Amino acid sequence: MADYYELLGVSKSASEDEIKKAYRKLARELHPDTNGGDAVAVERFKEVTIAYETLRDPEKRRQYDLFGDSGSKGQGAGDFFAPNFGDIFQDIFGQAFGGGLGDQGQRPIRHGEDFETTVSLRFEEAIFGTKKEITVRLPVTCRTCAGSGSKPGTTPSVCKSCGGSGQVRRVTQTLLGRMMTTSTCDTCYGEGKIITTPCPDCRGEGRKTEERSYLIEIQPGIEDGATLRLTGKGPAGPRGGYPGNLYVHVNVEPHSVFRRSGQDLYAQFNISISQAALGTKLPFETLEDVVEINVSPGTQSGKILRFKGKGVPNFGGRGRGDLLVELIVTTPKDLNEEEINLLTRLAEIRGEKISEPHEHGLFSKIKSAFR
Repeated sequence: MADYYELLGVSKSASEDEIKKAYRKLARELHPDTNGGDAVAVERFKEVTIAYETLRDPEKRRQYDLFGDSGSKGQGAGDFFAPNFGDIFQDIFGQAFGGGLGDQGQRPIRHGEDFETTVSLRFEEAIFGTKKEITVRLPVTCRTCAGSGSKPGTTPSVCKSCGGSGQVRRVTQTLLGRMMTTSTCDTCYGEGKIITTPCPDCRGEGRKTEERSYLIEIQPGIEDGATLRLTGKGPAGPRGGYPGNLYVHVNVEPHSVFRRSGQDLYAQFNISISQAALGTKLPFETLEDVVEINVSPGTQSGKILRFKGKGVPNFGGRGRGDLLVELIVTTPKDLNEEEINLLTRLAEIRGEKISEPHEHGLFSKIKSAFR
């Protein structure tokens, strides 16, 4: 291939705008739609497009200036020799050339839409994983016509508007002159054929809405709000098109005791003043077993005990988080006379100021009413 700068007719010091302007001029002259598919023009057109693709990119241009064609190949820059012509045309001419080179005869495949649904999980199911069956109503391939849209025993007819190509070409006047544009046929929507005798069950659509059930596996550790994608399990595409995807949004119900933060579980555990002051050992039921809470003498409210490996499994990986239990020291209410006397005696021993014992009873309430 000739020197890229010579192909575009610019100097080696040309700016990006100069390179783009030179390519615009050459592409308009050499494009296959302008030259009726002339083989020499097509080959020349490919060469100048490769040159433009290389020189418009600063890194590719630097590699080319240093090593030329062989250097760019040696650097693994395969894009030098396989440019995306469609992207380049759209960048230079907008939609003027449609798909021109390489798109002729290609018919668009109508994909099915994506579909969304929700599955609810109990807290424990999200932590340890489970299997859930979901049922959805969505378009599926019509069994009567096998998705063709035509009544069994009949065949579609060739679209007269596009001659079966699925595309129509028009000559339009632009700022750059007369251009050939290619667009999807409005009559057959790019399929190249017309359903003359529709299937009586799907009315030519090639699909019907029915219920479908899927058994999905929930991996341990999935979070509330996560979304699972079931590829190809969504609505069938019209007339044999590819199916869309089914997206399942996960809703995890809250737990009465535990809450989750990342891979860790949190819970609160109430202990009495006596237990906090004197210490004790108490059982605590986790989501899967029973652990022992070791309350040290003099424990203060808010102390957190950590149980390693008792938290949430890593979603899709190994290991688990921790369980953190916060100890809450509770103050007793509705004390009887004996309990009041005991606590009063304790306060006297420790020299702590408290209300007089009688102020806790009926007399204190009557006295308060007259204050």
